[in-house]
Amino acid sequence: MDAVEKLKADILADPSVVLEDSDVMRALLHAQDEANGERVVDLRNVFLERLEQRLERLEDTHASVIAAAYDNMAGTNQVQRAVLAVLEPKDFQSFLDVLQSEVASILGVDTVRLCIESKSQAGGLPHAVITPMEPGSIREIITNGRDVAIRKVTLRAAGPNKARVFTASAGRVKAEALLRLDLGQKQLPAMLAFGSENIDRFGPEQGVDLLTFFAEAFERILRRWVA
Repeated sequence: MDAVEKLKADILADPSVVLEDSDVMRALLHAQDEANGERVVDLRNVFLERLEQRLERLEDTHASVIAAAYDNMAGTNQVQRAVLAVLEPKDFQSFLDVLQSEVASILGVDTVRLCIESKSQAGGLPHAVITPMEPGSIREIITNGRDVAIRKVTLRAAGPNKARVFTASAGRVKAEALLRLDLGQKQLPAMLAFGSENIDRFGPEQGVDLLTFFAEAFERILRRWVA
């Protein structure tokens, strides 16, 4: 059997060898076009090119969806670990210690502040993570003094009030996540603030679902200590 006959036999035995090879198929179609002549319009090449382009776009979309799914899983895992961390302490001091250290590390932020409104500012601070504020301050800070609806989670570049929130650490904070906390009808509002040195860490275009969940879980845990 000569080389041509052997090649023919191999192709007939397994046609997928040719059909699944885009380079071979393109060469065969090109050869057919030359045989037909320049005046013959063959739409197969056009169809094949468009099919390949569509397949490439589909593969890119598929890869993007998978990457987004992995990012979401990683974010979910972080928030779950952070919630478990603040559930563990048996006293308020340990709770604040965990908030300042473990929670900041788990969520990948550079500084954390628990802002609590109080009518009385007398006495020393119970912990460095706490920033005491006068009544009405949290709404003013979150909205930047504008008459707008206040959201549960606000992500943005560090605002003009960052010194009031992050105190001594304000100078290195470039982006902030502000989580409004509802401590119940008999308590003034509170706010959990995350600060980052990375200006791209928080932005209004980012999703807030996971941080909203964390805020709702955290405020329920905090109520045990401030009720």
